[in-house]
Amino acid sequence: MAKFTYYNYLVCLVLALTSASCAASPNGLTSTNTLTEKSTPAEPVETHHAWPERAREVLVSALSLTGITYKYGGTSPETGFDCSGFVRYVYQQATNLSLPHGAKAISQIGKSVSKSDLQPGDLVFFNTLKSTFSHVGIYVGNNRFIHSPSSGGGVRVDDMQTSYWSKRFNGAQRIEPDQDKN
Repeated sequence: MAKFTYYNYLVCLVLALTSASCAASPNGLTSTNTLTEKSTPAEPVETHHAWPERAREVLVSALSLTGITYKYGGTSPETGFDCSGFVRYVYQQATNLSLPHGAKAISQIGKSVSKSDLQPGDLVFFNTLKSTFSHVGIYVGNNRFIHSPSSGGGVRVDDMQTSYWSKRFNGAQRIEPDQDKN
């Protein structure tokens, strides 16, 4: 029961961060999408709203891995993750996109976005090893991001406004739904 409740919490959090509302119902979780764009019968809803749905999938996938142990070079929940292994795994599972290995390589794909224009699912980069773009995470909203930070730690959500992260922010990239660079 605790896992189900935690999963519902994660889904509510993701829905809240991606402009949808969430309410509990007697039989579980109900979501109401608040997007205002309309589609025609000839236009599939999945295609019309492809990225907001993918952003939710990215965030649900990422948040479900909270607590998985950090491991240098790690690429799976079974072995643990380093930062780029975590991001690659989440994007592969949630969107079927194959991202390159390494934070610096990942930083070279997608569309650059300013910090003020960040949206949930965007990739955020930091200088943590005295080298630009040496760390990557996934923006979840409200100035927070999820990442696999370092040895002895695990996948977690951190605040980008803390002194440590704000001083090291290098930029952000948005991976478009039809983009696959590998």
